[in-house]
Amino acid sequence: MHAALIALALGLAWIPAAEAVMVGQITHLSGTLSAKRADGTSKLLAVKSEVAEGDTLNTEAETYARLKFVDGGEVVLRPGTQLKIENYAYNAAKPETDNIVMSMFKGGLRAVTGLIGKRSREKVKFATETATIGIRGTHFGALLCQNDCGGVPTTGGTPPPNGLHVDVTNGAITLSNPAGTVQINAGQFGFVPNPNTPPTIVPPQQGIQVTMPSSIAQNKGSGKGLGKGGTEECKM
Repeated sequence: MHAALIALALGLAWIPAAEAVMVGQITHLSGTLSAKRADGTSKLLAVKSEVAEGDTLNTEAETYARLKFVDGGEVVLRPGTQLKIENYAYNAAKPETDNIVMSMFKGGLRAVTGLIGKRSREKVKFATETATIGIRGTHFGALLCQNDCGGVPTTGGTPPPNGLHVDVTNGAITLSNPAGTVQINAGQFGFVPNPNTPPTIVPPQQGIQVTMPSSIAQNKGSGKGLGKGGTEECKM
């Protein structure tokens, strides 16, 4: 009996642990980027590093990172950003299994949705503490201010208020929280200060636009930019 248990234990010891599902790759990086894996381990990432479902990505000060997902979608992270890839299910032949959920705990990003955002747009969501961003085949920017946007320039000369700021370049997004939902179309800006206040569209002069350094925004392979700024600094 003991011999059988020992044999079983030895057999189980040889069963490999479930491998993380790789969902994308870092294509551009300026600075320090780390990933905390679903199993609790952490590692520093570099250009061509793979990103897995369950990873929480962290950009340090002055770090910009661009990643491309398996469905063609792309995200650029600005400094001081923490983004978790909660779910990323994609099978080119099975649209019914599509599912993307990302949580942005702090910082800001620009995103261009890929095939999932075009064929299953209702299954793509970016969550924050104040509201959830829904996708309508989109290129958009998002900035979450939590007493950490003092260096972000505005037309009024004062830091942007705390809350979630969004801008839309193409397509549309929805901002939703328990207090309400609003659709933000191309060329418009949105803001929601907290989860108990309805999201609103704001005038362009009050809007915050997330742009990125040219070195990170420009895709030399396609010639298409993603939130390119006019200088090597991040302008909002």
